[in-house]
Amino acid sequence: MGKPQDHAGILVPPPFIYAGFFLAGAVLDRLSPLPQVPFGIARPVGAVLAAVWLVLMAWSVRRFWSSGTSIIPVRPATALVTEGPYRFSRNPMYLGLLLLYAAVALWFGFVWSLLLVPPLVWVIRRAVIEREEQYLEREFGDGYRRYRASVRRWI
Repeated sequence: MGKPQDHAGILVPPPFIYAGFFLAGAVLDRLSPLPQVPFGIARPVGAVLAAVWLVLMAWSVRRFWSSGTSIIPVRPATALVTEGPYRFSRNPMYLGLLLLYAAVALWFGFVWSLLLVPPLVWVIRRAVIEREEQYLEREFGDGYRRYRASVRRWI
């Protein structure tokens, strides 16, 4: 059994943050529509992004499961995952969620949701990633510091 607060202290599950920004963009698109990306471009790009999301998420989750640690940020980390997509990004699941977010926004033509990507990335970094980084440094010390120095946060 872990120590009390043996997790990163994430206050809101990251998928809810992505969904909240997406819904805010969808509402803004209803209230103040912007010119849409042509469907002939948006739909194929959205489909490719969704396919990349699926592969990246499956690969990431599989690495977590094979390492015996949870993908849920309010549970203790029992292993430092540095294999698979984690060789290229310290946060491939959050990158994957961002790809899915953009894919769905493109598919449905929600331009406001696309415009909200920069503040979404800022919130994910501040409210989620930075807390996780502090927690992982406490849990895994020099091993995590070496990993953080050698692999970029996003890509």
